[in-house]
Amino acid sequence: MTCKGSLVQIQYRPPNRGLKVMKERRGTKETVNISFPDDSKKAYPRGVTPRQIAAEVYSDRDKEFIAALANGNPTDLTAPIAEDASIRFLMVNDPEGKRIFWHSAAHIMAQAVKHLYPQAKLGIGPPTKNGFYYDFRMDSALSTEDLARIEAHMRALVEADLPFERTKSDKKKAISLFRARGEPFKVQLIQGMDGEVHIYRQGEFADLCRGPHVPSTGWVKFFKLLSLAGAYWKGIETNPVMQRIYGTAYATGEELQAHLDRLEEAKLRDHRKLGKELDLFSFHPEGPGFPFWHPKGMVIYNEAVRYWRDVHHRSGYGEVQTPMILNNDLWRRSGHWDNYKQNMYFTRIDRQPYAVKPMNCPGGLLIYKDTPHSYKEFPIRMAELGLVHRHEKSGVLHGLFRVRQFTQDDAHIFCLPDQVEEEIIGVIDLVYEIYGAFGFKDVLVELSTKPQKSIGSAEDWKRAESTLKSALEKRELAFELNEGEGAFYGPKIDFHIQDFLGRFWQCGTIQLDFSMPQHFELEYVGADGKKHQPMMIHRAILGSIERFIGILIEHYGGDLPLWLSPVQARIIPITDSQHSYAHSLKLKLDEQGMRVEVDDRSEKMGYKIRDAELGKVPYMLVVGKDEAQKGTVSVRKRKIGDLGTMTPDQLLARLHEEIEKRKI
Repeated sequence: MTCKGSLVQIQYRPPNRGLKVMKERRGTKETVNISFPDDSKKAYPRGVTPRQIAAEVYSDRDKEFIAALANGNPTDLTAPIAEDASIRFLMVNDPEGKRIFWHSAAHIMAQAVKHLYPQAKLGIGPPTKNGFYYDFRMDSALSTEDLARIEAHMRALVEADLPFERTKSDKKKAISLFRARGEPFKVQLIQGMDGEVHIYRQGEFADLCRGPHVPSTGWVKFFKLLSLAGAYWKGIETNPVMQRIYGTAYATGEELQAHLDRLEEAKLRDHRKLGKELDLFSFHPEGPGFPFWHPKGMVIYNEAVRYWRDVHHRSGYGEVQTPMILNNDLWRRSGHWDNYKQNMYFTRIDRQPYAVKPMNCPGGLLIYKDTPHSYKEFPIRMAELGLVHRHEKSGVLHGLFRVRQFTQDDAHIFCLPDQVEEEIIGVIDLVYEIYGAFGFKDVLVELSTKPQKSIGSAEDWKRAESTLKSALEKRELAFELNEGEGAFYGPKIDFHIQDFLGRFWQCGTIQLDFSMPQHFELEYVGADGKKHQPMMIHRAILGSIERFIGILIEHYGGDLPLWLSPVQARIIPITDSQHSYAHSLKLKLDEQGMRVEVDDRSEKMGYKIRDAELGKVPYMLVVGKDEAQKGTVSVRKRKIGDLGTMTPDQLLARLHEEIEKRKI
């Protein structure tokens, strides 16, 4: 039989070694029933480990497994199984396997740091999106030269192939252990825990950890420490500053090198670097976290917004605009006061407390409530490009990706219960149309379901989740299921776009909301003449316009498609004699809506062309004596080269076609 639903597709083999199955006691307390991904089951002695099961069932591949999922929970291969369980085995490159692999690398790095710097105090060391980090409190600052020493010691630990061993302890003993080791941050973490404490050891090194980990340090052969940073303990500004070491690790040297190459390419594409070089935007200490858009940057911003408006108008949305500052009572009513107050800005008007909006939703609800509604009006689609403000800590600000002021491309759809699925499908279609226009073809979709803390009845949640799932299935979209990761007010679909470097960015979302229609007492008159509560859908596609433009810049490395380029063409006269013709050509192109510059500087042709290339200008229009006499232009396209001589009308036809079709 083949385990088709597992993370590894391996042929099942009959038992041939390792375990003596207690056939006469199956179903008793001495055995546990293990379910496999293909729905087959087998009884094993209580206390059997995943490693023993793997050795029997997958005898030809068991050495490739680093951990297992028992009843969906990551677990060590050596952890005894005490109750009936479903089991799936993990390899290094499985999504959960990567997190375990990187977390284990973080422990190896921490062990190396403690060897080299015994006075270092351990913080935390979790896996990240593409690697790991560990925080240390140290008396002196580390330098990049120190990273090489730490790496060398890590290699020695890998060579030693030390097993990762988990032990359990009560809080009192665990506190005594880490206090004796001089680890105050670990003691603080344990004091905030309930129940038993898990401790992992490799050799003499011990760390507080839930796990799981790879079987031994020898698994982590290919790694690289990348950078240093400062971080407040637990992210609280009044806490001590820790030194954070970032790193990554991969199963093979080739994979590691490919990742390092991507990082180098990412540095070249960094939107902060390109934003300065291309004169698009800037940041200033007078307004940290608030972007200043320059004229060329505003071209990109306005073109993106113009397209957004056109496609929403076509799709039946009415655009609204709500105030930036609203009374505190509104934010209490919406729930933002209780759940988001620490991220909001406040002021006073006429001695009354007001807040700068962090989200657009409440304003849209007030517009809905301003007019009585009938079932005949639905669906009502309101879209808003709302400027919102959120108080982000200075340490997390990052160019356009993390700012304190941004424009949210929001929309709220009010509809009847039997219209919800159709509206969700409509939004999904809009998501893919818009992403496609900007050149994003690969989209990862996630469906997140009811979390532990939620409002609304179980029936409401079940119906809503089923509706979202049905909409995705009708559009034949593959999706990942995130159990328990929905918002407290309803389930959601999230869309992650993949950029040129293979990175995924969560931009779009579709959320069903059980909360705000109740809190704001939304209603409409139904066909029965009675008042009913409408269904409400929140959705964003680009998310933050600022962040999306940052993603665009890095995706294209600044070489934006013609329709988004701040300067679409640069006219380059060969000598001063062609200046007049160059400017008349510019006027003709300007009249047709083209964004054109003339480079009439007294510089050599090679310099001007090189400058246009560095400025990411899509088209270079060279005019010399022949072109001026014949009324033509010699056309060069960035990264392609000479396209030959064209008349202005032929050039315009080419440019218009490229813009209208939004060619990438």
